Amino acid sequence: MTSKPPTCWVVSDGRAGIENPCLGLAEALDLTPVVKRVRLRTPWRQTTPYLPLPGIAAALAPGSDTLDTPWPDLLISSGRQAVALSMAAGRRSPRTVRVHIQNPGVPFDRFDLVSLPSHDRKKAPNLVESRGAIHRVTARKLARAAADFAPLAAGLARPLVAVMIGGSNRFYTLDEAMMTGLADQLATLVRDQGVGMMITTSRRTGAGNEAILRRALTGLPVFLWDGTGPNPYFGMLALADHLIVTSDSVAMVSEATATGKPVHVIDLAGNAEKFDRFHAMLRADGVTRPFTGRLETWTYTPLDDTARLAARVRELLDERQAGSGAG
Repeated sequence: MTSKPPTCWVVSDGRAGIENPCLGLAEALDLTPVVKRVRLRTPWRQTTPYLPLPGIAAALAPGSDTLDTPWPDLLISSGRQAVALSMAAGRRSPRTVRVHIQNPGVPFDRFDLVSLPSHDRKKAPNLVESRGAIHRVTARKLARAAADFAPLAAGLARPLVAVMIGGSNRFYTLDEAMMTGLADQLATLVRDQGVGMMITTSRRTGAGNEAILRRALTGLPVFLWDGTGPNPYFGMLALADHLIVTSDSVAMVSEATATGKPVHVIDLAGNAEKFDRFHAMLRADGVTRPFTGRLETWTYTPLDDTARLAARVRELLDERQAGSGAG
C-alpha cells in the first residue's frame, strides 16, 4: 500500500535568500510545498518573536498569505517574520513537524528541528548542524541545467570558468578598487591563458562595479549575463570546470561546493568572525582555495548538507506518523 506524500508548507517573508533554503529542503524530500509568504502587522512585525501574537489571523498584515486549517504534516520556516507564526501553528497542530532554518532567536526546543551552520557555534539536542547553507543545488538539477543551458557554453574555450560575483553587504565590501583588480585578473585569465568564462553578478554588485567589469572584458570571448532571459546560474554551475565565487555569500559558496568542482573564493574586505570561520573551515578541509588570479585543480567530497537534513526530517515525519497511527 502506497501512502500519500506528506503535505508541506514553506513559510517565510518571501526574500529569495530566506525562502530558497526552505524550498531546497522540501525538494530534497521530494515534496511540492505550498509556499506561504507572510507579513506581520505592527507592532508584531518589529517585535517578533518576543511579543506574543494575538492570534495568527489578527497578526498578519494585508497581502500576507493565510495560515489556517488544514495544517500541514511538515512546516519549514525561515526568517524572523516566520518564527512566532510557526510556533503558533505548532500549538494548534501538535502533529505538524516544524523545522526552522537559521537562528530563530528563541529557545530551539520551540521547534522539532533547527538547522544552523556549525560556524554559528550553537548547541541543542534538536539542532542539525551543517557545514554551509541549506540550498537547492542537486545533481539532478545540475544535469537538467547542463542540457537546458548547453548553448551558453557553445564557442567558449575549455577549461570553462563560471564566476559568481556578489557585492557589498553589512559584512563585506566590494569597492571600485577591488573590482578593478578582480576585473583585470579575470581578463588576464581569458586573454593570456585562453580559458572560457561565464560571469553573473548580483544586485549588490552595483552599476559602477559592473561598468568596470564590462570595460575590462570588452572584446574578449566572455559570456556576461545582462539580467535578461532565464537566469543561467544553475547552468553555469553545471557547465563550468572551475568556479570562482566572492566570499560575501555563504549560500553562493555552499552551492558551488555542492558541485565537487574546484571552488576559488575571492576574499572581499570585511570583518565578520563567524563567516571567517566558515571560510577557514572549508579551506582547512580542502574544499575551497583563495582565488589568486590563476586556476588550480583539486578534488574533495561535495558538501551535501541539505540531503543530511532531509534524512533527519524524514525520520521525524515517520515517527510522527507512526505515533498518530498508534493513537
